[in-house]
Amino acid sequence: MIAQVHGTVAAIGATWVVVDVNGLGLRIGTTPRTTAMLRVGGEALLHTAMIVREDDMSLYGFAERDERECFALCLSASGVGPKLALAIVSVLSPGQLVAAVHSEDLGQLTQVPGIGRKGAQKIILELRDRVAALGVEDPPTVPTAGAQPWREQVCEGLESLGWSSRDAEAAADAVAGLAESEPMPSVSTLMKAALASLARA
Repeated sequence: MIAQVHGTVAAIGATWVVVDVNGLGLRIGTTPRTTAMLRVGGEALLHTAMIVREDDMSLYGFAERDERECFALCLSASGVGPKLALAIVSVLSPGQLVAAVHSEDLGQLTQVPGIGRKGAQKIILELRDRVAALGVEDPPTVPTAGAQPWREQVCEGLESLGWSSRDAEAAADAVAGLAESEPMPSVSTLMKAALASLARA
């Protein structure tokens, strides 16, 4: 299992990054929070999880070890695959997931695209006795690199989480004021605001 990747960032998307490790380019699935901490040409140290299936082999990487552990924990719930686990970690910090499970807060979990009330109840039931191992601190918010347009990253991130392009654009419009009020808004902050606007819609 590949547990860590250290190299130079060659390319960045909303939910993926390519890391050059001694000439080998690894495409790694990430959360918008993680990509917001990286820049092309910069150094990356990602805590990774490798998913191997009959027809696919994928790497997922996180800036914080707690996020990787949260991702692995979500995968341990029946019916939760890598895409949904990544969506959960993208929307909820490890601390927020722990709080949602302990308090049986269905509203928090149903903010994640692809999770309805029944799915949230099932996740809470299965993870109730396992979340204690996770950390409870939110990862730091780091400004996104100026070369990455916030609107494109937010829309791409929302679409990768299951929202339609129309909904993603509407959410981006809803947070435009927040983006303009900040000289260097972080993608994770804008994503949370965009998700909140979609939840209210």
